[in-house]
Amino acid sequence: MTPTVHLLLFPVLLAVAAGKGLEDKKGPMENKVLDVPEGTPVPYPIFQFKASHPGVTEFSLTGEGAESIMISEDGWLYLDQALDWATNDHYLIVVEALADSEVVEGPVTVTINVLDINNHAPSFNQTDYTAVVRERSTAGAPFARVFASDLDDPETPNAHLRYSLVSQIPNRENTLFFQIDPVTGQLSTTEEGERMLQARVGIQISRGEGLLSDALKRTFDEFCTPTHDIPYENNPFYSCVENTEMKRRNLNPMEDPDFTLRVRVQDLAGASENALSANANVHIAVQQNLWVNPGRITVKEHLETSYPMVIAKVQSNDHNAIYRLLQKERALGFPFIVTVDGEIQLTEELDREEKDMFILVVLAEDEDGKEVDPPMEIQVVVEDVNDNPPVCENEETVFEVQEDEAMGSPIGDLLAHDADEPGTANSLITYTIMSQSPADAFSIDSVSGRIQALQRLQRKDATQYLLTVGVSDPGFSTQCNVLIKVIDVNNEVPLFEKADYGSHTLAEDTPLGHTVLTLKASDADDPNSGSSRIDFHISAGNDDDVFRIETDDTGEARVVLAKPLDFEASASYTLQIDARNPEPLMPGLEYDSRSSASVSVSVGDVDEPPEFSMDILEVTVPENTTVGATLLTVEAKDPEGKELSFKMEGDVQGWLEIDAATGVIKTKAKLDREVLDGFKVTVTAFEKENGEMSAERDVSVRVLDINDNIPKLTESYAFICVHKPQPVILRALDADSAPFSQPFTFTLAHGKKSPNWGLTAIDGSSAALSLKKPPHEDKTFLLPINIKDNAGMGVTHKFEVRVCNCTSLGYCYMEPGVQYGVMGLGATIGILAGVMGFVIIVFIYYVNRIKKYELKKKAAGDDGESDPIM
Repeated sequence: MTPTVHLLLFPVLLAVAAGKGLEDKKGPMENKVLDVPEGTPVPYPIFQFKASHPGVTEFSLTGEGAESIMISEDGWLYLDQALDWATNDHYLIVVEALADSEVVEGPVTVTINVLDINNHAPSFNQTDYTAVVRERSTAGAPFARVFASDLDDPETPNAHLRYSLVSQIPNRENTLFFQIDPVTGQLSTTEEGERMLQARVGIQISRGEGLLSDALKRTFDEFCTPTHDIPYENNPFYSCVENTEMKRRNLNPMEDPDFTLRVRVQDLAGASENALSANANVHIAVQQNLWVNPGRITVKEHLETSYPMVIAKVQSNDHNAIYRLLQKERALGFPFIVTVDGEIQLTEELDREEKDMFILVVLAEDEDGKEVDPPMEIQVVVEDVNDNPPVCENEETVFEVQEDEAMGSPIGDLLAHDADEPGTANSLITYTIMSQSPADAFSIDSVSGRIQALQRLQRKDATQYLLTVGVSDPGFSTQCNVLIKVIDVNNEVPLFEKADYGSHTLAEDTPLGHTVLTLKASDADDPNSGSSRIDFHISAGNDDDVFRIETDDTGEARVVLAKPLDFEASASYTLQIDARNPEPLMPGLEYDSRSSASVSVSVGDVDEPPEFSMDILEVTVPENTTVGATLLTVEAKDPEGKELSFKMEGDVQGWLEIDAATGVIKTKAKLDREVLDGFKVTVTAFEKENGEMSAERDVSVRVLDINDNIPKLTESYAFICVHKPQPVILRALDADSAPFSQPFTFTLAHGKKSPNWGLTAIDGSSAALSLKKPPHEDKTFLLPINIKDNAGMGVTHKFEVRVCNCTSLGYCYMEPGVQYGVMGLGATIGILAGVMGFVIIVFIYYVNRIKKYELKKKAAGDDGESDPIM
């Protein structure tokens, strides 16, 4: 690792002549990295090299900076000239130790890094800047920029610059109209500047007019009393106005600025008293901003005038601008246009009830369609006029009130609306009763439309009242009809035709929606009123909401089955059914037993099939599971608690058996995944006494593999042509599945490398057997090949390979005159022994036949007939 030495500057110079140096900087002759601040006084010792060779007489220095950096005879490295980071930020020199002009040690590489100090003040790229800003420029939007640079190291705070605004001239109101971004140097207006900046007043020029003369003459004629006998160019007053306008239009910010800003830039980010700085002036001219939003425009609806009608005017800062008008909202109608002079015109009358506001977008573009001013949004508000009469909410409003209601009781609110603008006098509605029949019994609130009773109402006096109500706004009036019905007081309770509707029996398999019974009740109150309408409710006995009530407001109700019946869960129900009115009873009257009825429902038991405890039955079992092992217990029960029996079907291999009484499934034979890796059986649960009442479930059995098979060669013989030996591909198969099958490992059984044969794996199931050294003659080899599966299980197989001469088609052949396969002595003796053995066996066979024949002949009494042996 190359050491780095950092130097400190001291206020006094060290005298090299006195032999004083930085003793703590001495070191062996090795590569060095030295950091030296720029501007270090000279001569200044940097480092002293000490050579280990005893005969060193001097040192040499070469490389970059040889003119500024020197080395003495005793190894002191020192500055001969002050270093400047801006000129060169590092030097690379080579030092060697010499003995009588011969190099005895080194070379050593020395890297001298020049450290920057803040010795350069920042500077602007120009001392005076000019800029133009328009009136009402958005605060914070840049309109100009100043730029400064610093020669110090940009990676250090020495070159980190910060801009600031020193002064604004004039600043009579002590208000800054401008601001500067401290990082970028961009100039923009403040909020006060956006609001208060004003340009010198000038003459506006419309599109198509000359640059100045036409507009100037028109303005001069408007404000002065011209003497037409004197031409404009000879009129001194006209010439004065013309010169003033020309000076305004051709204003040079450098010569006659509206504002002059003094800006400053500081290094060290302006955060230190030692920061160096520079200043510059920015001369700013303020231009007129003719592109002024006219603000919200209000137009009365249905205005009777001639169209198109001018409603506003805009003026671009570019007098040659082309104006274009867009609609911000998506709507079919857009009754506005803009002229070449910027006049916005309304083309037809407006209807506030159809659309109450438009948002116009005005564009000012040049001939190429490029915007010369930012888009301007203008709101056009449609002012309401009273052009809509009040409208009744209903053709006839009907209210009901009970008789004997107290005086002042609210009857209801009459509803009406006005389509004119809400919250204005045009939509202010007033309610007035114009007439009422048969008597003046009601009043109405003129603002809210609430109707109240002025007396207690009796049905004997009138059953209904008809009111005509006038509904008016300041310009229109409408009549609304109100019908008030006086309804009977609920002084009668509903009565069932009988209190007990008896007992009913339902089979537990009765379908949902079945009507159990129909019951009736009546009410003596006024028909067709809330006092006489009857609602029915099951108030007791309806556990789990098995039943529900259906009614059609005729006093008749039906008890309907809503949920399935279950005899085993509940064999009977006693329901209490109440009849009630939606209107409250009169004070002092209560419902009694006459408004309730009861009904009993008995559930008839139905013989139901057994039910399994699980819908999906699955079992996974290894193929080496012991015979007789329990795989699964199938659970089922009969809803009536009857005794069940089980049977199983679908086991085509005969591997399983089921206990008919318990449902326990066991193995009765050895499983073999290689025969069948999965199968499905059907288990039936049935009632012992009634076999037709049964249920079935499928049981899926998955047989898991074990490593009970070894890899085997698919072929046990091959041949190799001796003159063109090609590898023999050995392939193996294993009936097991992963992870007890592939990949296989192929090796020669003796475990050592063979000088004659090579065995190389191809993939997980094959290998290549190659002949390294061919034999001198045709020969057959019996090779032991060991094959193991992925789990390491396998045996050695005998593989026969014949190495032979081959025909052109690649088959072995025997050359004429050559005795291939001549047997040796051992083989010959073996063949002779086999032949002799065969003769002896035939001999014994015939001897036995002769003996049997003799015995048979004696048993038959020797009748003289002969029976051939063969």
